[in-house]
Amino acid sequence: MIALELRAQALQLLSLCDPSEKGASVIALRKQYLQGEITINREEPLTEAGFDIPGRPAAPILVNPGLVKRRSMVTEEGRSVLIHALAHIEFNAINLALDAVWRFPGMPKEYYEDWLKVAAEEAYHFDLLNRHLQKSGFKYGDFPAHNSLWEMVGKTTESILARMALVPRTMESRGLDALPPIQEKLSQAHDNDAVALLQIILNDEIGHVEIGNRWFNYLCDQQNLDPIAAYAELVEKYEAPKLRGPFNYAARKAAGFTDAELAALQITETN
Repeated sequence: MIALELRAQALQLLSLCDPSEKGASVIALRKQYLQGEITINREEPLTEAGFDIPGRPAAPILVNPGLVKRRSMVTEEGRSVLIHALAHIEFNAINLALDAVWRFPGMPKEYYEDWLKVAAEEAYHFDLLNRHLQKSGFKYGDFPAHNSLWEMVGKTTESILARMALVPRTMESRGLDALPPIQEKLSQAHDNDAVALLQIILNDEIGHVEIGNRWFNYLCDQQNLDPIAAYAELVEKYEAPKLRGPFNYAARKAAGFTDAELAALQITETN
């Protein structure tokens, strides 16, 4: 019997289009890995030739971020639009974690284990949010969405340093800041189930951003780079979005941002 290999499996799952199939397959893949049924080839370069990635369903339609309208939280449909937007982020997060597993050879075993864990947790988050949508008579794909998160993944295919800097530490870290105010609005609308779901997601996302921070700092150490200077250069080079407050400093500190980085954010918030 030929053992399955983790990175090749991650690439294959990345090409799946059905969100539920992808999520269940990712969770099953991590279970197989933890049971010792999956090997890791850390050195072999893989190619996406023959795969259409990322696999995604025909809906939602993808539009410019400015065309994704906000609606009143007073109505159930308005709250569902918000939950749908969060579900779309989680679906993209499954894809970005799988891409981090397969695309970059030569990293320690723990790197691939970390991103497999992220992929499985993002799949769980997507399922939670989609089930909540269904309680309101909607489903993933019913509203337009944008593609900003995956666009940054696409920009950083040639550099693992840029990927760790700009996807988990920049794009995903914004969720640490955004989720508490969203929870407050949902609480005011008496959607306590959604508030509880978002708390699960927030707690896990702190860990995901910490993984990005840890591997970014590992790579900086390997390349004799100053993390703060390297990050600033990468933001400029790849035209990453500038972070804007208000910031969730407690969550960011728990996610591994240094005191110097948090102090720099405070300066941007007060300017």
